[in-house]
Amino acid sequence: MTQTHDLVITQRATDPSTAPPAPTDPATHITSASGWGSRTWLLLVVLAGALFLDGLDISMVGVALPSIGADLGMGQSQLQWIVSGYVLGYGGLLLLGGRTSDLIGRRRVFLIALGVFGVASVVSAVVDVDALIVALRFVKGVAAAFTVPAGLSIITTTFAEGPARNRAFSIYTVCGASGFSLGLVFGGLLTEISWRATLIFPGPVALLLLFAGLRVIPKIGAAPFRWAQFDVVGALTSTGALLLLVFGVVRAPEVGWASAVTIGTLVVSGILAVAFVLVERRHRHPLVRLGLLRSPLLVHANISAALMFGSYVAFQFVVTLYLQDSLGWSPLAMALGFLPAGLIVAASAIRMDRVLDRVPTPWLLVGGFAAFLGGYLWFARAEPGMAYADFLLPTIILLGIGFAVTFPSVTSQGTAGVDDAEQGLASGLVNTSVQVGGAVMMAVVTAILTSSDEPSGPGELLGGMSTAIWVVAGLSIVGLASAIAMATWSRKSRTQVLPGPVPALESPLAGGAD
Repeated sequence: MTQTHDLVITQRATDPSTAPPAPTDPATHITSASGWGSRTWLLLVVLAGALFLDGLDISMVGVALPSIGADLGMGQSQLQWIVSGYVLGYGGLLLLGGRTSDLIGRRRVFLIALGVFGVASVVSAVVDVDALIVALRFVKGVAAAFTVPAGLSIITTTFAEGPARNRAFSIYTVCGASGFSLGLVFGGLLTEISWRATLIFPGPVALLLLFAGLRVIPKIGAAPFRWAQFDVVGALTSTGALLLLVFGVVRAPEVGWASAVTIGTLVVSGILAVAFVLVERRHRHPLVRLGLLRSPLLVHANISAALMFGSYVAFQFVVTLYLQDSLGWSPLAMALGFLPAGLIVAASAIRMDRVLDRVPTPWLLVGGFAAFLGGYLWFARAEPGMAYADFLLPTIILLGIGFAVTFPSVTSQGTAGVDDAEQGLASGLVNTSVQVGGAVMMAVVTAILTSSDEPSGPGELLGGMSTAIWVVAGLSIVGLASAIAMATWSRKSRTQVLPGPVPALESPLAGGAD
């Protein structure tokens, strides 16, 4: 490859036998993994910075919940909605966000959503009405549901598949993982100042990224938007199904898994999901082209994303309660206890692009899930009175390794070989799997802890904690087994995961304007 500077771009050749040319989507790419200029790096800072804020916001506010509750008089059932409201908007609208960015313009969608995210952050920090805070958290989740797939598709349509894209991917995804890992640290530090600081912090940063993005995000010729290209019924049924699924599992610990409300919500979600599939099979421009799901690699990436994030979020929730409520750790002490994982994830950004170039992603997922499993099993040994270096530090190191390897791998595998016009959709699928996995497992472990009859007191294990940890470990066992099976299958079938197109994903372009 020849060296390029800044946003020097080339036209990708399209095989006419597999897809007709798309005049509205020039598929411009940076074609080298080296020699990037300042403008290119600033583009990555903007895109990765937005993802960093999304991850940061999810974990950072959790540390401040006790302070918010004490100040505003919110009970535990109300407090959970400060986190769940964000997840509800995020997980419920990711598919719609991905398809919208493909149709009406990735740059436009990214910048508008980033602005909404920033404004909602600032406003949520100055209000005192709990319902309004939850509503603004939902708005922020919706905004993130549009920035994430739009930002990822900007990368995949700007950086050519191979070394250049792998390098950009590794930086981008590691920033997202670092945001989530370091969110506890930021949350602990900011909570010492005020719980409002945890809400307002992402706002000014998002607005700075917005102004930088106006200058560096490439403008690609856009085709006029046509409603015939937009699957309105598919958007309504898929969004409704996901919103009800997330809402049902998040609320289940409060109202009961066997309650009429929970069962009815999940049944309606299932009916909408079936209706969505039927609509997609008939629509000329479906929201989700079902042919994407013929790729075993793409399906495996989404399953792995749900298992990875679901287990990690659930584990973090359990350990946070144990450290603060049982062992009496301060928010800052707990945050510093998790710091090694964040440092490992951040440091991995230097090398992950080279690793993705050399190692097929299924084998990376084998190593990542093995590290997760080792960390959870080590923590399962925890007993009252154990030192940090004995019961938590080895676990945090292993989880940092697992997150650093697995997060970029599922993102790369979930979008590799997908046509540029469907990159927003593919990235939306991966991130939907992440958020739904997290929401479901948070609800599961909450139900385990709240339904336990085991007595617990200061300095003792939480009731149901051991069961919850073993459930989390079980998810990693499933993830490890599926990764081994996929790695074996891909080797036998001589499938090259990265780089190279996935034949099952080839399709006529369905529009896409930037």
